[in-house]
Parts: sequence; C-alpha cells; structure tokens
Amino acid sequence: MANGRSERLAAENDPLAPVADLLAEREAGLGGPALVGLAGPVGVGKSTISRRLVELLDRRHGLGGAVVATDGFLLPNAELLRRGLTDRKGFPESYDLDAIHRFVDSVRAGDEAVDVPVYDHLFYDVQAERRRVPPAAVVVFEGVNALHVADRLDLGVYVDAAEPDVRRWFVTRVLELRDQAAGVPGAYLAPFADAPDEVVAAMAEGVWEAINLPNLRQAIEPTRERADVVVVKGPDHRVVEVRAR
Repeated sequence: MANGRSERLAAENDPLAPVADLLAEREAGLGGPALVGLAGPVGVGKSTISRRLVELLDRRHGLGGAVVATDGFLLPNAELLRRGLTDRKGFPESYDLDAIHRFVDSVRAGDEAVDVPVYDHLFYDVQAERRRVPPAAVVVFEGVNALHVADRLDLGVYVDAAEPDVRRWFVTRVLELRDQAAGVPGAYLAPFADAPDEVVAAMAEGVWEAINLPNLRQAIEPTRERADVVVVKGPDHRVVEVRAR
C-alpha cells in the first residue's frame, strides 16, 4: 500500500507529468496509436526521458507505451563508408529515410506486427536482428533526427540543455561505453579498454567538435521549432522547465 502511494505521489510530482498527460490527450483524440517524436542533442538523455514518459503514461492513465530509437534506422557502417558518409554519421543523410517512413506508416495503420532495426552502441553499428514493437497506445520515436519527420507525428518533444552540459554528458557516456567494452570481442571501444581516461576523453572531445557539434547546430537544434513541447534540463540532468506551445 505504501509503495503504491509513493509511486502515485512520484507520478504526480514528476515534472514530466504534464507531458504524459498531453500524450494521453492526443491518444484519446485519435482513437488509435499516437506517434510522438522526441529529439535533442547527442547525450542529452532522450532515451531516459522516453522511458519515463512511458512509465508515467502507465501510472497516470493506464496506457501502454513503447519506445523506438531512430538509431536503428541509421545506415550500416559499411554503407556509410561506401557513400563517403562515415564522418556524417548522425546527420540526416546518414539515415534510411524510406525505412523511417515505412515504420511511421505501419504505426499509423495500427499494424500489430511492426518490426524495427536494432542499433548497438557497444558495437557502434546496426545489428542483423530486428525487434518487434509491442502494440501500444503511444509510441515514442526518439533520436536526434526524430523531428525531421514532424509532419508525420502527432506530437513533437525536444529535450534541450546548455551546450557545455551536453558536451560533458557525451564525454561521460563515451567513458562508460569504453568500460562496458572491456573484454567484449568486436566492441567499438575495446581497443581503448586500457587507455587512460584523459586519452579517451580527449578522443570524445574530438568527436564532439568534428561531428556532434556541427550536427547539433546544423540539423538538430533547428528542429526545436517544430516541437510542441520543449523539456529543459539543468546541469545535473534534472528537468527544470517544460514549455508547451
């Protein structure tokens, strides 16, 4: 009983509760699955926010939700290399847009068997297997380029934060992936398993400057204007503001 009451209070006090309520409202108005795009910079915490929204939908409205990452729709590394796009990974042209449109159309049609590609960050590539998306009242499509298909979505959410904070979070994530890669054959960062933190951090900073920052400024931040809701995070990853248009 106490645990249930604590969970309800947490759901009521969660700063993302208004966003979950808006998702539920859109779903009710549609009478079918609602497709939500959730975008933002690399490392800002889009996956975590998406999972929290799905949990809140369940706790506050009894609605089932599913999360699908746009990462799975990246072109495989071999294809990026063939097209000369290795250094443009994460930019709009590095995604299979036709596959994204097919996925969106399947959700729109209410198809019960929707399979999506899987991306593994540990191996830094799209994998051979596919994942079945369970039937859900709300599907959150999250990733840096999610709002590039805003015209096909029922709601757009952008997760925002100060650029220095996002940079710091990205470097921390690379260090964590390096630790996870230790002893995993074929893992992208396995060769750096024994490298000093400062070496790996410097490499991550280089990736940020060469790829992530230009992508943020050229292709990701401009989609913020397409969002119905902007979720702002502070330096400690906490949500400090939710702005709805």
